[in-house]
Amino acid sequence: MGFAEALADDGKLSGRGKPYLRGLVCGLMTIAGGIGHTLPYLISNFFTATAIAAVVVVIELLAIAYIQWRYMDTPPFSAAAKVMLGGGLVLATGVLIGSS
Repeated sequence: MGFAEALADDGKLSGRGKPYLRGLVCGLMTIAGGIGHTLPYLISNFFTATAIAAVVVVIELLAIAYIQWRYMDTPPFSAAAKVMLGGGLVLATGVLIGSS
């Protein structure tokens, strides 16, 4: 993810800053987001780990909606709807893959 962001552009055209810094930040945030809901599976009880992971995912989705509303001028309802739709699609994909 970070590598793709660093290669996206040199930052001059979009004004988004230096590519290596953007790549580093994007990579670190990808790690932070992914590790939050996978670490609970170090717990030996599957159902407890899944419940904790679900709570972490809900907190992550709420944070994304808040950031979109607060810093990207997205209306609150629109931000929440986009996040819920995206989260639902990811959940449905996981269920379909897991049941195959």
